[in-house]
Amino acid sequence: MSGLDASFYLLEDENTPLHVGSVIVMEGPAPSYGDLVRTIVSKLPQVPKYRQRVRSVPLHLGPPVWTDDPHFQILYHVRHTAVPGPGSDEQLRNLAGRVLAQRLDRDKPLWEIWLVEGLDEGRWAIIGKVHHCMVDGVAGMDLMTVLFELEPDLKPLPEPEPWEPEPEPSGLALIADAVARNTAQPLKLGGDLLWLARNAGRSLEAGGFAAGMARTIGRLLSPSEQTLNGPIGPHRRWSWVTASFKDVKTIRNAFGGTVNDVVLAGVTRGFRDQLEARGSLATDTIVRSVVPVSVRSTDEKGELNNRVSAVLVNLPCGEPDPLRRLEIIREQMDDLKRSNQAAGGKGLTRLTDMAVAPALLALGARTPVRLRNPIVQTVTTNIPGPNFPLYMLGRQIVGLHPYVPLTGGIRVGIAIFSYLGSLNFGISADFDAIPDIDVLTDGIRNGFEELLKLADH
Repeated sequence: MSGLDASFYLLEDENTPLHVGSVIVMEGPAPSYGDLVRTIVSKLPQVPKYRQRVRSVPLHLGPPVWTDDPHFQILYHVRHTAVPGPGSDEQLRNLAGRVLAQRLDRDKPLWEIWLVEGLDEGRWAIIGKVHHCMVDGVAGMDLMTVLFELEPDLKPLPEPEPWEPEPEPSGLALIADAVARNTAQPLKLGGDLLWLARNAGRSLEAGGFAAGMARTIGRLLSPSEQTLNGPIGPHRRWSWVTASFKDVKTIRNAFGGTVNDVVLAGVTRGFRDQLEARGSLATDTIVRSVVPVSVRSTDEKGELNNRVSAVLVNLPCGEPDPLRRLEIIREQMDDLKRSNQAAGGKGLTRLTDMAVAPALLALGARTPVRLRNPIVQTVTTNIPGPNFPLYMLGRQIVGLHPYVPLTGGIRVGIAIFSYLGSLNFGISADFDAIPDIDVLTDGIRNGFEELLKLADH
């Protein structure tokens, strides 16, 4: 594993399962469980990590490693359930909240797929879970193109390819491999430091890096809303809302900025409505969000790993004017781009691959996730998806809603996935701390509607 992949694995505890997921709604009729299993088996040769489990290196001399699971059983990972028919979206969301709250079995390959029957209008669904140490959002979408088809035609499934697991390495072999890798680390670390210095130099030459960092520190020091932070329990609420990509582009064209700026403005309205309903909204209320940024290069497309950096954005929830909220967000995002701060985050991510990182993570990583985080209140991750239909077993995907895990005292997170002309928001929240998740969900919808009305005038 890379240092970043290992951090997702080692930071997990009983109240913070760190898998990403999705709920995929399909047109009917539902396939048989056997057909789904056979379809997934036919794809496994293209994603070998799905038959591998995690092994820790003795004494934490290196990051965890992937080894073939000698007892791999597909029927353990592909599961079958149903909601009472005719099942509503609300029933599906409640079921997904329970399934997505459960940790993956760390002694087995870190994924599950659930076939859900009983939805109204003959529909069915898939709930998918993959540990964050295997994929980030963009890698997960690369995987989606492997699991699903581009055409509705039903094709005969190939005969399963024979598979024999590679013998598991001994503890001594793992130590020897870690020592060999550690020996090469100084050269790699030197290259990473040189890369970081060069990129910092380019940013300085472009101007604005130091000033941009100063403004970022200023934003971090400004007080933010604290009622959304605190301990996280083991249970989750999960909801979704959908926006038209066409409407979002209409707003962008009318007022400038990017699609992501408009998305963040909609999310800001959601938190504004939630905090106002709680009686904790003031004119200077800020909700600070982590906004992941993919740093995956074109030659890394298709690799199942994490290639992400992040920036921090203050969502101006206390501002009553929706256009001013959008303007404030656009100014921050433009400033972050000018100062190239995502590249700095990428450099720090590269340095997590240092040989010392796994040992430090193993010794101290579990403490921070239990501490109250006073800086960041939410995460907002926007994952680009296909603008063309995807199919499975001849049925088309009609809805695809993402799930983002919670950690570090962040009690609510928002993931957005674009598919076939829609922006699909998945909102995950701590069950006990965020009973008003529907207020947040409805507020996001209201945010787009109010901006669209202004754009049409």
